[in-house]
Amino acid sequence: MENNKFNVKTLCIGGAIAALYVVLTLLAQAFGLASGAIQIRLSEALTILPCFTAAAIPGLTVGCVLANLFTGCALWDVVFGSLATFIGAVGTRLLRKKPLLAWIPPVLSNAVIVPIVLMKVYGVADVAVFGKTFVGSSLWPMLVVTVGIGEVIACGILGLLLYKALSKTKIF
Repeated sequence: MENNKFNVKTLCIGGAIAALYVVLTLLAQAFGLASGAIQIRLSEALTILPCFTAAAIPGLTVGCVLANLFTGCALWDVVFGSLATFIGAVGTRLLRKKPLLAWIPPVLSNAVIVPIVLMKVYGVADVAVFGKTFVGSSLWPMLVVTVGIGEVIACGILGLLLYKALSKTKIF
């Protein structure tokens, strides 16, 4: 019986995290920040949660799948974008004892995978940054930078602020 309570609790925590991920993504989408070459998904701040509970890993993954579906992403974006979030969440869980480093795996997984999705799935052929247009062989590295910066803001800055706030509570 005790094992079932743990499973129900874990399921509820994961579900709550998934729902929060969806809501925060929709909020970012309302401001045009949830997708594209330059994006700051507020929901990615939640990728710090595996520091507190393993239930965050499926919660973040399911939340990303649902958020990508609700925002009209292409199927391959739903698959590979959610895979990037899953990989990042697992990496965060592995680094949970080192929260100052735990935000890095989601940044890296998204910065590597999302630019490929943008180019292959959505046909992004160029990106303009500070008045300079990047195309061809310079496109992927620049998309890594633009997506990476958004992830650093969401996961690094907002995620660490969330970690600091939550570590003072007994929520998890």
